[in-house]
Amino acid sequence: MAANSSSTTSKSGNSSGGKQSAPPAEQVVAMFQRMRQEQRSLASKAAELEMESNEHSLVIDTLKDVDPSRKCFRLIGGVLVERTVKEVLPALQTNKEQIAKIIESLNSMMREKGRELTEYRERYNIRLVGEGESEGVNQSQSTASSKDSEGGGSKSGAGVLVS
Repeated sequence: MAANSSSTTSKSGNSSGGKQSAPPAEQVVAMFQRMRQEQRSLASKAAELEMESNEHSLVIDTLKDVDPSRKCFRLIGGVLVERTVKEVLPALQTNKEQIAKIIESLNSMMREKGRELTEYRERYNIRLVGEGESEGVNQSQSTASSKDSEGGGSKSGAGVLVS
């Protein structure tokens, strides 16, 4: 009899474990928001580095036509140092190339994060506010979601709504 009760317990444990394998809507929304924030921060950093690369290009274009023995000043780690154009120009070109490589790696990371976001959205049937509002169900979910940003997820099996 004891063996039967333990097997019954393990079966009920498995069935409740199966229900727990799908995270609650709040966790799904939190994870989705975190992934979106990571993608935004990557995009922000890439834009910042793109601006820095443009500044390097401007300085390089300006210094190309200048006498190589002419004095110029460069800010290194908050300290203004005196150099010559022939010393600074190659360093600027090297920095610009390194920045371009970093931008490319950030762009590939953003593409990968975008793929992960898409897979996550499809896996948990996540709908963003404003997406498919012509359907009556989504309208009621988006209204509830806009009132309570933490409860932005649907408890039903229809998916999760994210504002």
